Amino acid sequence: MRLGIFGGSFDPIHYGHLRIAEEFADLLALNRVDLLPTANPPHRQALQAGNVARLEMVRLAIAGNPRLGLDARELQRSGPAYTFDSLCELRAELGPQLKLSWLIGADSFLSLDRWHRWRELLDLAHLAVACRPGFDLLRWKELASPELAEQVLPRIQTLSVTDPLDAGTIALLPTTPLAISSTAIRAQLATGHSARYLLPDTVLDYAGRHLLYQAAK
Repeated sequence: MRLGIFGGSFDPIHYGHLRIAEEFADLLALNRVDLLPTANPPHRQALQAGNVARLEMVRLAIAGNPRLGLDARELQRSGPAYTFDSLCELRAELGPQLKLSWLIGADSFLSLDRWHRWRELLDLAHLAVACRPGFDLLRWKELASPELAEQVLPRIQTLSVTDPLDAGTIALLPTTPLAISSTAIRAQLATGHSARYLLPDTVLDYAGRHLLYQAAK
């Protein structure tokens, strides 16, 4: 069993998220990728849609795709949502033998040393980094803190789905560039413009019915 975890605010979830999750599953031959909506990200601005709404939008977005699942644990936790706590819980539930991969974006990879107990994260799961075309590891090293570069660079391993990567290793995953962002979608909807074809119709219709991103009048 190979399980992938893809955390994010998903405010709202869109096709960029879904495509990355699909490619994550393909490139690492994962049995399932669980999307993990975060409740109170300590290093991000306040979320606009509530927990229940974001949970339902993810549920609608992944309906019909058996490779994508939903993990609501961080929405059920009080206080800040730390990835470390979620990975610890998953390890306790699933045991040490399961191949657990944690997906983050290249921007988050650069700031990994600001994450809660970041060194220990690498002992809990294999880290997969979604990299857009043109990602330059040497440039990343110049921008990263010396400690992060020292910890991370020796762990990077050549991607091979026939030889599953173990906890502590890091793979750089080439992903299809889709210039879609939740921020831009919220801005489109707040100004009365169409966001059709940037996210699933079911999600867009849900957001519209519940007036999630409309500007205050």
